[in-house]
Amino acid sequence: MKFNTKAIHGGQHHDPSTGAVMPPVYQTSTFAQTSPGVHTGYEYSRAANPTRTALENALASIENGTRGLAFSSGLAATDTVMKLLKPGDEVIAMDDLYGGTYRMFTRIYADYGITFHFVDLNDTEKLKALINDKTKLVWMETPTNPLMKLADISAVAEITKSKNILFAVDNTFATPYLQRPLDLGADIVMHSATKYLGGHSDVIAGALVVRDESLGEKLHFAQFATGGTLGPQDSYLVLRGIKTLHIRMERHCLNGQKVAEYLAQHPKVATVFYPGLESHPQHELAKRQMQGGFGGMVSFTFKSGEKADAISFLENVKVFTLAESLGGVESLANHPALMTHASIPEPKRKEIGITDDLVRLSVGIEDIDDLIEDIETALAP
Repeated sequence: MKFNTKAIHGGQHHDPSTGAVMPPVYQTSTFAQTSPGVHTGYEYSRAANPTRTALENALASIENGTRGLAFSSGLAATDTVMKLLKPGDEVIAMDDLYGGTYRMFTRIYADYGITFHFVDLNDTEKLKALINDKTKLVWMETPTNPLMKLADISAVAEITKSKNILFAVDNTFATPYLQRPLDLGADIVMHSATKYLGGHSDVIAGALVVRDESLGEKLHFAQFATGGTLGPQDSYLVLRGIKTLHIRMERHCLNGQKVAEYLAQHPKVATVFYPGLESHPQHELAKRQMQGGFGGMVSFTFKSGEKADAISFLENVKVFTLAESLGGVESLANHPALMTHASIPEPKRKEIGITDDLVRLSVGIEDIDDLIEDIETALAP
């Protein structure tokens, strides 16, 4: 089954009792049993809920996995992966990372005796040098948030498999429409389903997908035991979003490419971070690893290097909305240093390249002429 068909039908079945084409929202906490411990597979909605099951089946289908799990947020999904670890374990993570993930690693789990190393995973020699018998997990974003760095999933997977280390990929920016990490050797795929999977800025959700069934059982137990599950109404909204993922991503990619090309030639712009540009240092990897386009996320800096120019731009956009988050049908603009990545200490931000004049755009599916005009006007002052 091709991806566009999977997005609509993958892992889905008509409701057996009514024939409903869309799974009903099972707004219930508990389920009747015919005898103690004898039930239909559902007993309590923290363990499983039919609406969430429908979403989890769809997630597994579009990522080519065997088990999908839906969570109350992307961070809840990440937190569940971390519960596979124990004090003394070590994690190697991408140096450019979503601020919330960095905050969780350094301010929560570091206090539990887990050691984190942050490294550019493009440098596989550095990765190999950091691996020891305590290394239990490699965590990658590709493309990264907010600098759109890529790393070679297959190359890293080859290393982790040889060392029996779990390998997780945050696939939020690319989505399975463009990139399927499990096919490239990853063990776990994570999504902030709030973003492109939901696609309409109306739900907070997270997801994990795995291929190994025993790993899926371990993650499900951690989810069940700690309670970070997604409710039925939110499950329904994400499932509805997935059904249009392919057509939305086509437009996100088209608009993202044109916005990046416009910014790249603008006299006030210094650097544009977008894997679809030939100037991107991993453009060839992007062409090999991402299929069907390069996404809707674009970041850029100003030739002046001034924070004031970034603030002025963000205060003057009209079609773009100055707001947290990304991946919705509407275009959003963000200042990482003051917003999504403020939890990363300033020296670390500067080391990574998250400068005060960096702007991140989530390019939506509006008319491209209106988006370009909005950018042009906001850059004019």
